[in-house]
Amino acid sequence: MKTRQLGTSGLYVSELGLGCMGLSHGYANQPSRHEAIRVLRDAVEQGITFFDTAEVYGPYTNEDIVGEALEPFRDKVVIATKFGFKDGSNAGLDSRPETIRKVVEASLRRLRLDTIDLLYQHRVDPSVPMEDVAGTVKDLIASGKVKHFGLSEAGVANIRKAHAEQPVTALQSEYSLWWREPEEKVFPVLEELGIGFVPFSPLGRGFLTGKIKPDTTFEKEDGRSYFPRFQKENMEANLAFVEVLTRVATEKDASTAQVALAWILAQKPWIVPIPGTTRPERLKENIGAADLELSPAELSMITEGADRIEAQGGRYPESLDKAIDRKA
Repeated sequence: MKTRQLGTSGLYVSELGLGCMGLSHGYANQPSRHEAIRVLRDAVEQGITFFDTAEVYGPYTNEDIVGEALEPFRDKVVIATKFGFKDGSNAGLDSRPETIRKVVEASLRRLRLDTIDLLYQHRVDPSVPMEDVAGTVKDLIASGKVKHFGLSEAGVANIRKAHAEQPVTALQSEYSLWWREPEEKVFPVLEELGIGFVPFSPLGRGFLTGKIKPDTTFEKEDGRSYFPRFQKENMEANLAFVEVLTRVATEKDASTAQVALAWILAQKPWIVPIPGTTRPERLKENIGAADLELSPAELSMITEGADRIEAQGGRYPESLDKAIDRKA
């Protein structure tokens, strides 16, 4: 697999990464520890070098699984993790400097690392000045505990504040054919500052694979069970996105998932999507997107087709959406 540089940071990773959250968090029917480790090691063997986790996934168990699975490949992989939630749970935000330092020490132990390759603030904490957050990470970089600094779901104003204190290597935010909000305001700033972009949920939490139908139901442990975009009437309308992808997929003898990922890869050379999966066959399918070449005409067909569709239903419930930083 080819590599990409995240912005102008000097950090090179495989052009597709692996989002590890679903191995222990957010979805029902999670794999056993043995199965999760197998998926992670299969990913390395198939060329993926970029792995994304967080203390809150589990909580804590995800980092532990990733640490065990990737320990034999430490010199071949880049591991990203995150801080920012109170007590490793979703019970509020906490990016106080003392918390960041404490979280980093715990993450290092679980991940079996001497240095975290890329450390993200998971969500902007409005109670802690961004300059203090970035300054704390700057100190951790100086001490050798962290190599690169990242932000997740941050708005333009906080991206600029953070970058002025400590250069930001990557921004991680949701981005896919049915959620393109970052294009308008965020992308120009990332390009200006030389910051890479790491889209999570590049397959629309599985919807853009075409495997999810309007009559699909989700167990209560699955976050999609209460996400507005995954309510039946909204899924019926949102199938229009899948139809756009299917037209190209049929012509290319590819899957809709592969076309969706190839479309993202074609948007900017500094974008590295991190689709997640718990199944070896889906891992192989996703990796195949890196070899799928879409012509300018095919890319235009997809983009223009999506432009004519208005996604139905919010990507998060209102209470969660309010926590997203959109300050210009």
